[in-house]
Amino acid sequence: MNPDANKLWLGRRWQLAALLACLGMLGPFSIDTYLPAFAGIGASLGATPVHMQQTLSSYLLGFAVMNLFHGALSDSFGRRPVVLGGIAIFSLASVGCALSQSIGQLVLFRALQGISAGAGMVVSRAIIRDMFPPADAQRVMSQVTIYFGIAPAIAPIVGAFLFVHAGWRAVFWFLAFVGCTLGAFVWRRLPETLHPSQVQPLHVARLLAAYWDMARDPRFVALVLASGVPFNGMFLYVLSAPVFLGRHLGLGPEHYFWFFMLNIAGIMGGAWFSGRLAGRIKPRHQVRHGLLVMFAAALLNVVLNLAFKAEAWWALWPIAVFSFGWALMVPVVTLMVLDLAPERRGMASSVQACVGSLANAFVAGVVAPLVMQSTEGLALASFGMLMVGLLAWLWVKPRLD
Repeated sequence: MNPDANKLWLGRRWQLAALLACLGMLGPFSIDTYLPAFAGIGASLGATPVHMQQTLSSYLLGFAVMNLFHGALSDSFGRRPVVLGGIAIFSLASVGCALSQSIGQLVLFRALQGISAGAGMVVSRAIIRDMFPPADAQRVMSQVTIYFGIAPAIAPIVGAFLFVHAGWRAVFWFLAFVGCTLGAFVWRRLPETLHPSQVQPLHVARLLAAYWDMARDPRFVALVLASGVPFNGMFLYVLSAPVFLGRHLGLGPEHYFWFFMLNIAGIMGGAWFSGRLAGRIKPRHQVRHGLLVMFAAALLNVVLNLAFKAEAWWALWPIAVFSFGWALMVPVVTLMVLDLAPERRGMASSVQACVGSLANAFVAGVVAPLVMQSTEGLALASFGMLMVGLLAWLWVKPRLD
């Protein structure tokens, strides 16, 4: 923690949480906003569905790989320069997307968006731990998760409105505007939270050695798996939403809203409750409670889907409860990850974000296409992802100091 933290931010704590949440939302927001325009972009640029999928894959790959470096760079150059640089590149890449005249150009600029968009998410986690002691950091992390849950609800609505009324290019002009506006707020309000005594010299050999130290620490790896993999038990359903909601549950597009709202309510409710529990119960107990909620919801989901034909009135609720359990435990586990490397919190956040992003990309490109054809497959895959996180936690729990 920065010893001068109480002098760096003079506003209310929720205002800092909101700003950090906006930084974290930039990456997911730039995915969900353009999805409603997928078909329109393909028709305009003469792109096949496979080509359009590359605009998403290139973004996710760039997002995952560069997440490995954002935090390490912020440990050496400071939090502000990395965040501001990421936002500037994101804004320029968004302009490039808006001006693209071919699918190749769009894939290139989408990759550049992905490379830059993760800076805010990675560095914002390190900033929280720079500024607050453990219990307060958990409360702020929970507030960030609450605000973060709003993005998936707003982004498709905004994207669809812009696409219908102004064309697909307006979506990317809007993202450029969002980037510039957020950059202005960061420039004016966000202080440098990395204390001079905590600056790490940027030596490539030492950097690689530090990555190796983290990779060979089984406690660190287990905590990263416990925080990053279970999320995909819910994310799998988001990726499969058109098939799951339309084909399996027989819902029209106008009813998809309920699925997203229930999951967002679960995330925001779990995050709110996580903040309320901060300092009142042991962090390990809170993680246990969250995992138990997720286990019960995932197991019930499997049993119901194996026993009955999926119906909308019951099939959506286990997923929302699962989201509640994830949001209840993930702020705590995220802070545990950062505190395993107190001198390299930026790097620790980078590795955590990279693993999570790679897991998301793997689920999007491999798992979802394999299992989305049946509700049983979706339920079993969701349960399997939870079990990876649960087993990792059960292994690491007795080994934490």
